[in-house]
Amino acid sequence: MSSPDQQPAPLSVSDLTGAIKEVLETAIPAVRVAGELSNVVLARSGHLYATLKDDAAQIRVVMWKGKASRLRFEPRDGLAVVCEGNVEVYAPRGAYQLILSAIQPEGVGSLELAFRQLQEKLAAEGLFDPSRKRPLPTFPRRLALVTSPTSAAVRDSLQVLSRRWRGTDAVVVPTPVQGAGASEQIAAALNTAGGLPGVDVVLLIRGGGSLEDLWAFNEEPVARAIAACPVPVVSGVGHEIDVTIADLVADRRALTPSEAAELTVPDGREIDGFLLDAADRLPEALRRRVATEAQRLDETADRFAGAARRRLERGTHELERLGGRLHALSPLAVLGRGFSLTRRQSDGQGDTVLTDADAVEVGDEVTTRLARGSIRCEVLERSQAE
Repeated sequence: MSSPDQQPAPLSVSDLTGAIKEVLETAIPAVRVAGELSNVVLARSGHLYATLKDDAAQIRVVMWKGKASRLRFEPRDGLAVVCEGNVEVYAPRGAYQLILSAIQPEGVGSLELAFRQLQEKLAAEGLFDPSRKRPLPTFPRRLALVTSPTSAAVRDSLQVLSRRWRGTDAVVVPTPVQGAGASEQIAAALNTAGGLPGVDVVLLIRGGGSLEDLWAFNEEPVARAIAACPVPVVSGVGHEIDVTIADLVADRRALTPSEAAELTVPDGREIDGFLLDAADRLPEALRRRVATEAQRLDETADRFAGAARRRLERGTHELERLGGRLHALSPLAVLGRGFSLTRRQSDGQGDTVLTDADAVEVGDEVTTRLARGSIRCEVLERSQAE
């Protein structure tokens, strides 16, 4: 049995922890671990802290700022992931943790997940609503093309614009369309384009490429800049099968950069054809219009004439009726029934119709009006009716 003097000296906590650290970190190389994220925290420093767990155990994970800033998607609680990293012993706390170099969503790519997350966020804010989409002007005065100035997309678009319609000016606002920091530069170019004098449409265009090549058009700064642009934005990014967040926010989506140009300006040849056809049809249309108006005037004149005749007939009937009533009240009509009208000449006062025998004296001359003619009489006698 060993005596106390023969026991080895005790280890310090630091020594023991250092030994564990050396063994653990040496024995376990870089690993890939599947689990579910919880307690996710993105610190102000930019470092990402979380817990990776399954039904029976858990481990703290850390992703330093340099790696965390390059994540395409947003780590969230409950997200199933596969993490890559190295086991590390954190001596100050006597705990082990996994230092991550990569995080991959389980069952879906990181870019696809990032796309879904941003799409969900912007849809909830109403940035995709059809009601906020603005119509394009029929005859735009000036266009701004936000794109790489050396790309095939800008050359193709300018050729289409020149071929279809020469009444619109075009200005190119240059910007990188892929790579680190491209989304911020595209957003800045959109802000510049929307503020240029006379610009009434902005074309955001880029040729085809991989999902990674087009990724700047799936970033939130670009989506916000499109929504904030004071004039309509047409998005023509990639090929027909490519759909970006920029396409969903834009006022109009084109399948290709060339189609974006076609959607924005009218086709001069179609307009020329329409005008020539209209010029051919105009004389006949005018003749039909004149004939129609002449017929309408004739019908109106007939209606007015008929109304005038009816009005005249009614007036004539009314006049005859009133004339009959007036005739019935006329003294001449009374004379025709055997009565007479006697007047006496008054000195300086004209004729006086006699209604009283006392108004004349014997010997006065009077004139009696009969139904036909009149007679002069001398008053021989007068009497009052009893």
